[in-house]
Amino acid sequence: MIIIHAFINVKSEQRKEFLELAKQVTAPSQAEEGNISYYCYEDPEQNGNFVFVEKWKDQTAIKQHEETSHFKKFFVGIEGLLREPARVELYEVSEKH
Repeated sequence: MIIIHAFINVKSEQRKEFLELAKQVTAPSQAEEGNISYYCYEDPEQNGNFVFVEKWKDQTAIKQHEETSHFKKFFVGIEGLLREPARVELYEVSEKH
């Protein structure tokens, strides 16, 4: 399993537009075959600081996700909304049973 944390810092005046884009990418991403979970959270202490917390079955699932129209639309849509480039952390983990 691969876990992704994508940290996104949005300009305060662009927050509402970002939230709409986040809604549009979340549900279809959660429905993808290789997705385990996909959520977006905002830091309650710092409006505009978001993190996507994603769990994927494998690297193939992530590559397929990056080719979807909803991901591409989100990626293009956030270009002018950010205070700084997004920071992405990727973790490969194994599950203990």
